[in-house]
This record gives sequence, C-alpha cells and structure tokens, in this order.
Amino acid sequence: MPLWPKLRTVYPGTFAVVAPTHASCAPCFWHKRTFSMSLPSPSLSTAPLAKDWLRFSPEGLFELRSGKVELGQGISAALTQIACNALGIKATQIIWLAGDTRYSPDEGFTAGSQSIEVGGQAWQRVGDIVRSHFALAAAEQLSCEVSDLTLRDGAFQGPSGQQTTYHQLAQENTLAWEDIRVDVEDPTLLTITTQLETVTRSDLWRKFTSDGFIHDRRLPDMWHARILRGPHPFSSATEWPVEQLKKLKGVEKVLIQNSFVALVGRDEGALIKAHAQARQLVSWIVPNIPAQQAAHVLLPSMDSKSSIALHETGQSTPSKSPGNDKHRLRRQYSRPYIAHASIGPSCGLACPTENGGVQVWSHSQGVFTLRDQVARALKLSKQQVQVVHEPGAGCYGHNGADDVAFDAAFIAHTWGLNVRVQWSREDELTVSPMGSASSVEIQAGLSAEGFIQNWHVQVWSHAHVNRPGWGNGLQLLGAWQAFPDEQIPEPKDMPLPAGGGLRNAVPAYEVGELTVEHHFLEKSPVRVSALRSLGAHANTFAIECLMDELSEVSGQDPVAFRLKHLTDPRARHVVQKVAEMSNWHARGHAGSGIGYGMAYGRYKNKAGYCALVAKVEVSERVKVLQVWSCVDAGKVVHLDGLRNQIEGGILQAISWSLHESVLWTEQGISSNEWENYPILSFLDVPELDIHIVDEPNNPSLGSGEVVTGPCAGALGNAVAHALGVRARHLPLTPENLILAMDQSHEPVTS
Repeated sequence: MPLWPKLRTVYPGTFAVVAPTHASCAPCFWHKRTFSMSLPSPSLSTAPLAKDWLRFSPEGLFELRSGKVELGQGISAALTQIACNALGIKATQIIWLAGDTRYSPDEGFTAGSQSIEVGGQAWQRVGDIVRSHFALAAAEQLSCEVSDLTLRDGAFQGPSGQQTTYHQLAQENTLAWEDIRVDVEDPTLLTITTQLETVTRSDLWRKFTSDGFIHDRRLPDMWHARILRGPHPFSSATEWPVEQLKKLKGVEKVLIQNSFVALVGRDEGALIKAHAQARQLVSWIVPNIPAQQAAHVLLPSMDSKSSIALHETGQSTPSKSPGNDKHRLRRQYSRPYIAHASIGPSCGLACPTENGGVQVWSHSQGVFTLRDQVARALKLSKQQVQVVHEPGAGCYGHNGADDVAFDAAFIAHTWGLNVRVQWSREDELTVSPMGSASSVEIQAGLSAEGFIQNWHVQVWSHAHVNRPGWGNGLQLLGAWQAFPDEQIPEPKDMPLPAGGGLRNAVPAYEVGELTVEHHFLEKSPVRVSALRSLGAHANTFAIECLMDELSEVSGQDPVAFRLKHLTDPRARHVVQKVAEMSNWHARGHAGSGIGYGMAYGRYKNKAGYCALVAKVEVSERVKVLQVWSCVDAGKVVHLDGLRNQIEGGILQAISWSLHESVLWTEQGISSNEWENYPILSFLDVPELDIHIVDEPNNPSLGSGEVVTGPCAGALGNAVAHALGVRARHLPLTPENLILAMDQSHEPVTS
C-alpha cells in the first residue's frame, strides 16, 4: 500500500503543524504545537506536487524552491525559516532556489505585500505535508510510533536511538513522496517534536563585498549595450544618424529595428560616453502631452470614465442626512507622479541558448510573466526562454527591470551575443514607469454629537498596474519600439476591494453613509504603472488629513476622534499604543514650528494595521525629527525582516511626501537627474521608534506597504500642527507650503 494513502487511513482527522518562530526574539528550543490548518495558498494551484517545491540533492542537501524573490526586503530569510522549521532542518543544509522559471514554482508577482501571506503559507503547507509523510515512513522503518519520534537536522530518531533521514527514505521510495499532492484542502498532518531554526539574512555580505547584485554579474565573452531613447517613453527620432553613431568611440555595433536602437561595444566606459553623445545627435519628437499643472488641477480636467465604485447606506436616519450636518467639510488633496528612483539603474543580461532561445537574468518582480512576454515578442515557445532572478538595487513595483531584460533578450536573440544592458540615470527617470498621480476630493458631515454620518470620496487617477501580463498585449517598452504592430494594451485598473487607484479609498472608520466615486483617466502625460502601495499613499493621506480637519472643527482631540470611529480592537490598540509611545497628549499647541501628526491605516483594508506619529520642525523647509510607529502584522515570522520593511517604508514615504515629483515640459520629462528629482538624504533620516505587535494566534498579514499611507497622513497633520496652516497637496515642499499659507481654506457647506 503506498505510504501517502496509508497516512490518511492510519491517522484520520489529526491536524498538527509546527508553527514558525520569530527570528530575533527566541532562541532555538524543542517545540511541539498543534492547531487547525487553513486553506491552501493560491501558489499551490500552479505547483500542486511536493517535487515542485523540494528536491533532495545527492550531497545530502535540501533544494528548496520558491517563486517569491529577494527584492531587498529579506523575504528569502523569512521563507527559509518557515521551510526549515516545517521540515525540521537547518538553514546550513539547504540550497535556496527562487525565481528561476526552469525550476521554481510559479507564484505570480512578488508584490502586494503577499510574500508571507501567500509564499509563506505555501511553504508551511508543503513542509508540514512532506514532514508528515516522511514521519510515517520513518516510524514504520524504525518500528515505533510517530509520537515517539524526534526530528533534528533532517534526521528522524526513534526512542532507542536508531535513526533514518529524509534522504535515506527518499532513495528507498522516490515516487511515494514526489507525487504527494500539497494542494489538498484538509491534509492529515502528524505531530512530531522538532527543533526550531532561527534564520538570519545570508544575502547581505555578498551584496556588501562582492557580486551580490545583477549589475555585478558577468557572462563569458560579454558585450555591453546602451539603448538610445528620447526624453519621453513615447518620443521618436526624426531620423537615425546611423553613420555618425557607428563612428562614436566605443561603439562597435549598432542594432536598429524600427525605433529600437542599441549601441553595442566591449568597453562599457567608452560606451557610456558614446551613449551620451548619441543622444545629442538625434532630434527627438515628443508626443503632445498636457502642460504641467498641479495634480489637483490637471487630473479633474482630463477625460475620464466615471463610476460609483461603492455605495453603502449605513444606518440611515433623518438626522444623518447631509442637510442635518452640524459641520460639513469638502476638501481636495493630491499627490504628483512619482518615479521609482532606485539608486542603481535597471540592468539585464541575456545569452542565446542551444535550443534557439534565450536565457535572461533580471531583477523583475514577475519572472514567469516576463518569460511569457519575451517569448511572445520574439516568437519563441515558453520552453525556449528561461528567466532567472538576480537582485537589483531595490524594486517597489513595476520599474524598468522588465524593459531592460527585454532589451538584453532582443539583442542576444538577434545577434547571438552574450550581452549586458544597463540603463542610464536619465533612462531611469524618463522612460521607466512612474507611480500614477491622484487627486482626491472628500465631503464628510458631522452630527451634533461629533460623529461622522456621511462620507463621499472622489478619486481621479490612472491605471496603477501596467505590468507585463496585465492586459491583452505586450507591456515592454522595447517591444513596442522594435515591433510597431504590437498594440499597447488598453489601460485598466484593479477594482475594489483591493483597488489600484482606489486602494484604501474606503475609510477604515465608521462613517455612516459611504460613497466611493472613481474617475478613471486612461491617458497620462507620463508612462504609469505599479509603485509601492498603489493608490493607498494618496488615499490614506487624504483620509487622515480630513480626519484631523474634522476633529479640529468639532473640537475633539485627533486621537480620541479616531478611536471614536474605530470598532476593530486591533485598530484601536495600535492607535492607543502609538499615542502612548509618542507622549501624544503633551504635544503642545499648534503654530509653534514644531508639530506632531497622527495617522492610521490598514493596508488594502485587510492586511497589516499601522498607526504612526511624526514629529516635524518647519522653518525654511520641513525636517522630520522623529517617527513612532506601531504595526500589527499578525503572527510574526521574521522580526528583523518585518522591522526593516517598516523602517524602509517610512523613509520612502518621507521622501515621496516631502520631496518627490516628476516634472515635464513640451520637450519631455525634465526631472531626469538627481539635481531636479531630489530624494531623501542620509542627513535627513529621522529617529525611528518601531513597535511590532505580535499576534501568534492570528494569521500573518501583509506588511511591506503598511506604513506608506499613514506616514504621509501623519506628515501632513504634523506640518499643519507646526504651522497652524493646512497644506493638502504633496509634496510638502517650501513652495507648496507658501502656496498653502497664501490661500484661504474655508469649509464648504452643503
């Protein structure tokens, strides 16, 4: 009788799993725990067999596979810890293989703060099922009960000291474990005592000292390439000065296909200089784009597709109608277009393969969709294209990683070269996808008792996702240029409840009657796609600023006002905790130049909870002095990784909210270097005080983007407290603060 069917027969109805520990808060210890198992991760539907996730190497190691990739967020350490603890092995015994389309399971994009929720849950399920299967086989071989076994370093030991290992058992009955289905909804799992492993990040030393980034990878007989592009993603040349390009020092080959032009050479340094000279040789035609205006002026003036995305009546009574509001505010908030602005520009490598295809190295967030798009563009089968993930300098959504990977693949396939393509800083800040601008208008009414009783929000924004694989066509800049018959997919946005432009547009508070209106803008003056938190940055900024304005007009403390409208105990806890951490009630009066601001949010209204207080000083500019944050992400898997995500998210949100804005003229994108696209500097990093709420009995929740919106809201409220004047439009630059002080913002009655 095969072992796996026998497992269900012998142990029906038993549920037991080893829970992941917290990486930096508990030593290794003997551990035994049982509880109910949740439904499978969606990742298991594309990789339903144990062999999709695990291989036993001849050297006695465990090859663990994942589709979730390392983007600098430390996810490889967290997933390794989950897998090691589920299997009862050490991190030193494993080979971690992630983001390789030949071997890894297809888990979609590493995005949306779902790596632990989806990828972690998948590995927990795989590890538990595989461990249970081998425990039964070990007990049978060692002539003991499963409950008598202990598991350490991949070895099962019986009560008399006899032992066997995963590898030994696998060699004796390979098919019995490889064909185990890990996508069953109610697996029978066995309790076994094992030792928990605390895993630290293993990628940092290599990144600090040697070749830890894709930019450092070298191929045999490698050529370098730079792509000649104009000051706007959709700019074109009046003509290509081919002979002049060929004569540039460092240029040994020029590949031209329609609007795709690559300068290729052996000497990268010389090629960089040639690329800069080549740009000056070309006369560029820039598409007709609207003149730059503030986002809250420009976006509502554009053609839109408008719809009511959500309407909830709440508990309607005559006193709750807009005509019975004691106070009614209508306010408009906005954020501009924002660049990814990674320190290291996008880079990709490719080489031809023996089967007539290409192998590609990329720091893409979605290696499988990139593979599919490259195959489609080059008219190859999926089997002829292999994409391997390599870490880049940071990825917060859809940046230029996929585009530069196609650039490399196209050159490698066309000319049979091993090639490395790196974008310039100007490329990165002009033709890479940007985060969409948003304009948010909210009307809200307060009752005589100071309760919100109606809320109407309108959002004007573009698509927040235009990744490869999103839509019906190719989403690769180089493919559009090389193959003009390829139509750019019609833009579409992600609907609620997750939302793209509407992400977190639904307030987390009890607000009575609620209406969410979406004005979708198909056309954009710049190329737009996914940027960390999508619309949540702008929407949470708007909601949290209005919450402060409502509390002020009704004479209520901002913290007390929020608690008055929050019913979720976990939400209330993070708000109360961060108020305690920041000594909120001693913050002083408004207008002193020093300000404290509070904000709360739950990312996507279903992921992690975050409350945040910012302390700022406003003189010639805004300087953030300190930030306190309390985050509840459910069961903490890897404390150090979670803390790093929170800290990094705060710093990025500060940079967006105080400094960043894409600029353009009729000649194209003008914010094309650090001088005119400033980001937060090391000198302006504030003191950070982070408190993580551990909820070991609750599921892990997405946390990678949980602070972005609350941080923006807290900064807006802190600046208002410091100045006594409300600035509603990001970024909070000196120029925008002066405009706010010069303008009157009287409440608008219904």
